[in-house]
Amino acid sequence: MTNLPLRVEQGGGKGARLVAESAFAAGEVIGRFDNHWVTRKPTYLSIQVGPDRHIENLGQFSYLNHSCAPTVVVDTERMEVRAARDIAPGDELSFFYPATEWQMARPFDCLCGAPDCLGKIAGARDLPREALDRYEISRHVRALLTPQPPLSPETAQPAQPPESPKPPSPAL
Repeated sequence: MTNLPLRVEQGGGKGARLVAESAFAAGEVIGRFDNHWVTRKPTYLSIQVGPDRHIENLGQFSYLNHSCAPTVVVDTERMEVRAARDIAPGDELSFFYPATEWQMARPFDCLCGAPDCLGKIAGARDLPREALDRYEISRHVRALLTPQPPLSPETAQPAQPPESPKPPSPAL
């Protein structure tokens, strides 16, 4: 993640933000996650990459803010960030947090200002499926959204121990 054409800006009412210094075409890879740490629990600065796997130590990508109208996609299988649309120099890089996060460590009220802003962001678990369907969602989040098939009547019954032979009747 070294020498990426990105810069971190401070202030602006939202704290720090990550900004493009050069243009990126829609679908273009902006950078990859290298030298990250894996943890089992979500933190304020982690990105979820599996049902119980999160990565931290993301370098400049730690400054990716959330937006309900994201400019980038975080691909948790390829471990990369790519442009969700054409990005011009000076555009903020942001992603849709519930695309990777099932349950967030620190839910928040969204201030992105997008026309379809979802308001409270707490993770994919707390959003209606219709809202999530507007975004590119990570495989592990899709799997958690998919209801498991009901057990068949044969498998729904608890297993019965095999019947043990009856002891012989005592002789009279």
